[in-house]
Amino acid sequence: MAAARVSMAASRTSNEDLEDYSAYAHMSEGQLLQLAIERSLADANLSPWHNRQLRTRTEAAAPTQQPPFNPNSANPPRDVQDHFFCSDKNMVIAWTRYNGNLQVTVEPVNDMDPFVAAIWKGDAKALQDMIHSKSKILNEPNQDGWIPLHETAYYGHIECLKILLRARPDTINKRTHTSQTPLSLAVSRRHISCVKHLLEQGANPNISNNQWETPLHKACEKPNEEIVELLLRFEACPTKACIQGGTPLHEAVRNKNLEICKLLLQAGAKLSAKNVYGIDALFTAAQCGAVEVLKFLIFKGGNINTQANDDASALFEASKNGHDEVVEILLTKRVDVNKANRTGLLPIHVAAKNGHESIVAMLIPRTNSAKVKCSGISPLHFAAESNMDDVLETLIEAGYDVNAMLSDDWSKMYEDRRSTALYSAVVNRNIEAATMLLEAGADPNLDIFNTLLVAVRKGSMEMVALLVEHGANVNALLPTHPTSFPAALVFCVKDMLMMKYLLANGCDAVSCFNCQYGSNSHPPIKLRQNGQEAIYYLNDEPSENCVQFCEIISTPSASRMVGPIIDTLLDYVGHVKICSRITEHLDNYKDWAHIKEKSVLPCTLMHLCRLKIRQRLGINKLRRIKALPLPGSLIKFLSYE
Repeated sequence: MAAARVSMAASRTSNEDLEDYSAYAHMSEGQLLQLAIERSLADANLSPWHNRQLRTRTEAAAPTQQPPFNPNSANPPRDVQDHFFCSDKNMVIAWTRYNGNLQVTVEPVNDMDPFVAAIWKGDAKALQDMIHSKSKILNEPNQDGWIPLHETAYYGHIECLKILLRARPDTINKRTHTSQTPLSLAVSRRHISCVKHLLEQGANPNISNNQWETPLHKACEKPNEEIVELLLRFEACPTKACIQGGTPLHEAVRNKNLEICKLLLQAGAKLSAKNVYGIDALFTAAQCGAVEVLKFLIFKGGNINTQANDDASALFEASKNGHDEVVEILLTKRVDVNKANRTGLLPIHVAAKNGHESIVAMLIPRTNSAKVKCSGISPLHFAAESNMDDVLETLIEAGYDVNAMLSDDWSKMYEDRRSTALYSAVVNRNIEAATMLLEAGADPNLDIFNTLLVAVRKGSMEMVALLVEHGANVNALLPTHPTSFPAALVFCVKDMLMMKYLLANGCDAVSCFNCQYGSNSHPPIKLRQNGQEAIYYLNDEPSENCVQFCEIISTPSASRMVGPIIDTLLDYVGHVKICSRITEHLDNYKDWAHIKEKSVLPCTLMHLCRLKIRQRLGINKLRRIKALPLPGSLIKFLSYE
């Protein structure tokens, strides 16, 4: 029979057990396909036979980049498979999902091994007849190490399970190639009746799979209180650890199942048991926000100051993940809020970084400021870097130093060697954060690379104006590339509006005409090996030579702007002499003749007076020139408006 396939998006629902679909005998094949699509795709722990069948049928539809499917993986992939059997239609409807697309396949049961088909359908009578006819060796494993008892335990058909156990009771603890027993398979599929019968017949509840996980691990991982109780009643060990060191208690806590936690501790589970990462049950509860479980573990004597191998505390993890109620409980129990992890960070640091404002507010009054300083980084740095404006505001209101500097070790982690929280706000173009910091007293001139240079390079006029208003040095230089003129002009040779704003606020225009070559010939512009211009950026290699302004504007990308640039600069200087390189550029364009003439003509008295007044006022007062008790027309003249 040709297989019918349908590909569409599938939603995820619940599918615990196989069912007899005789009630759907009246449905057409298309209706059955639709029903299949609506079935569960949740459980990916397939039997190897089932997995091989589905892989064969859907291989053509599967993306080539998909990793091999491991049916017994501890971490199953997102791509899942399942099926159901329609007895009256005598067919199997199976499906596989790849990245949200569903491949549905309809196959006749006749194509299957009769023995497997009987197990899959749960046909106890047919199974009994085949056993009596000795048509199948019951303890002979397939290529995956599965025997019929494994298949039956997996599918959860209790009558078939009883028949197979009566026929071969010695196979009850038989293991697959991944060390799964019939009991572990029944537990993983939550087949309670099968679990109970296997235990009553002597199944060993403490046999581990290849990940050292016992059935009790699986019962806690896919939490089922009844199965856990059954396993413990039959002496399942609650302290056995898996290959990662996790115990059943870890799994129960991770699933926030309080009742199972109580059962395990009553049976002797150890609160102090840690996995390979040094994480115990209480740490896990704080990490995943299991509030009720956390309260219970504290009541039972759990260590509230427990730390993992990297020295992160339970409070640190709760603060990182935003578990407000967990943090509140731990603080009520007087947890140590000043325990740092291996990198020196405190809970308040990680809460600020992740934007958990309410947790930051709880931690502020209990956090030792000396410990914060000792860490080499302020929570303000994290809040500003992560654009957590609410957290930033809370920290500023609490009195955290807005001028706190990163330690050398922390600063070296950044390519730009930033030091202040303000720098991060400027890099992020976060006007609101920068405004809060500046109004709280942040100094814009503390970083190695001045924050104004960063704002100009990013072309943010609003940020530039904000920084200038709060005292940013418009004449700052680049430490890696010495220039004979203000470095901000390097980044605005193509932005005349930005250049005029900087010049109007005290940027030194005279220095742009100070050329060491003067009227003599200039050396050629150096290009990089790849032919690109040697434009000077913050992250370039340091230069030994002092760069002159005529070199910057003479690069091919900027040379067409020489005329307007010189014209603008002349408005902010008195008598200057332009060098031969600039003269050469001006001579190349007839439209710039008036600019060259402007450079050689005497300055007007009004112009010289304006320059003198501005010079006497000084840079700081230039920013407040509009507040001077002068006529409006004069203020506009002095402001170049």
